[in-house]
Amino acid sequence: MGRLFAVEIVYRGIFQKNLAKNISRGIVLAAKHDGKTGISFGRYGDSPERNGIPAKNFAIVATDDETLQEGMAKYEPKETDISISVDDTLCKGVESWAWYGLQPINRLLKPNGTLIVTTMKGPEAVIEMCHRKDAPYRLALLTAIPSFSGLWVYKDDHTDVRILGAIAKVLPELLSLKSVEKAIKEEWHDDLKVKSAQKAFERVTTSVVSPQEGNPEKPYEFELPKWYELREGLAIPSIPKGKEIADPVSQQTGGFRPDRNPTFKKYSTRTMRPVVDFDTCVKCTLCWLQCPDSCFDVTPDGYYDANMQACCGCGVCEAVCPVANCITMVNETAFADNASQWEMWKKEKPAYKTWLQEKIQHKPERSHGFWVRGQYEKQVDQMVKDGIVDTGGEAITEKVVTDVGEASAGG
Repeated sequence: MGRLFAVEIVYRGIFQKNLAKNISRGIVLAAKHDGKTGISFGRYGDSPERNGIPAKNFAIVATDDETLQEGMAKYEPKETDISISVDDTLCKGVESWAWYGLQPINRLLKPNGTLIVTTMKGPEAVIEMCHRKDAPYRLALLTAIPSFSGLWVYKDDHTDVRILGAIAKVLPELLSLKSVEKAIKEEWHDDLKVKSAQKAFERVTTSVVSPQEGNPEKPYEFELPKWYELREGLAIPSIPKGKEIADPVSQQTGGFRPDRNPTFKKYSTRTMRPVVDFDTCVKCTLCWLQCPDSCFDVTPDGYYDANMQACCGCGVCEAVCPVANCITMVNETAFADNASQWEMWKKEKPAYKTWLQEKIQHKPERSHGFWVRGQYEKQVDQMVKDGIVDTGGEAITEKVVTDVGEASAGG
């Protein structure tokens, strides 16, 4: 048997689907130019994919057909040479409806395997988010903001080819930079993308992560029943109705907090979370009515508290709120817990106001999910003003070279 390589790309469903597909396909095409054979495929537990819920694409490459067949016989790889996170918030751990418990982003990595992350953060901040492993692994950072190149909008900022260039640097046994260049010309017919891959090859930074580094917490998990433990008839217990909420100051009870699924924790899927300015809330009920996951608790005094155990960070609440800046979507990495914002506000309103203003500083510029009314129009207008796109929506080549290849958030 020859050598088998496995690469996983962990992405956010819908938002980054095309990006993950391009990366996995590009790996196989590049490896082909090095005389290898391979296959790329996606794996997701639900159809259609859920907005923002983590999903995976895989690239399986081998030095010969027989070895490839052995790798394809598995439902998915049990271990990977490279794991890729195209959104650094995924480094906190991921869970979709198809996985069981919170999965560390580095869980499948072989000893001394490489985790590639697109991020604007340094290695210390990324390592702090990743769960510890028993064996050392390498962390490779590619400077970039999250690229949301999905089904709704395709943001061609060269993240796909830049990752291919990074792979050639960290694992040349899998594919060479020359093979990446040939694959890009064959698939994209774009010399500018070739330059972006070359620069990523030069600039990707790596460091070794020891077993003593990273998040020491044991990831949330639960045990699946064994086949021999199942009864003749299968009964699925329903989720309890829920109950009233107690005011943390007056202890008055009222409102309503529905019970949530005790097993599936949707908070592990977020890129962003909403923060609420209760001082400006008009109690219009729109966030509570429109939330697709029913994550808002009704408080005794008639406000709506986003339950961070249930929120998946889609941003619908911000989009429908009629009061400017009452609900703001903030980068998830700015938070360390899922505490109730309403309880914090009730206990100490001036302190909450200070906390709120500090968190709003982490509001990301984004081109995915629900944004504001009109969604992408405002962003496109700004891009036209900045000279990134012309009025026809086509990228201006020289500007893209600067943004992607030289320095900015994309480079």
